[in-house]
Amino acid sequence: GVAAEYREVRAILADAIDSLPEREARIIQLYYFEELNLKEIGQVLGIGESRVCQLQAQALMRLKGRLSKEELSRWRP
Repeated sequence: GVAAEYREVRAILADAIDSLPEREARIIQLYYFEELNLKEIGQVLGIGESRVCQLQAQALMRLKGRLSKEELSRWRP
C-alpha cells in the first residue's frame, strides 16, 4: 500500500542522505526535516548564509545523482 511505499521512499532518502559529507547531510536534515532557514542553519554550523546555500545546492546535486532514475521511477504514477 501507500504507507509501505512511503516508508520505502524514506528509507532510500535516508540512505542517500547518509552517503553525503557530514556537513551537507546536516544541512539537508536541518532544512527539510527540522525546517530551519538558511540563516539559522548558518548560525548552528558557524558559517555564513551564502555558504549554507552553496553547500545545500551541492548536497542536492549529489542526492539527485545518487537517487537513480530506476529507484525513483517506481513511485511515478
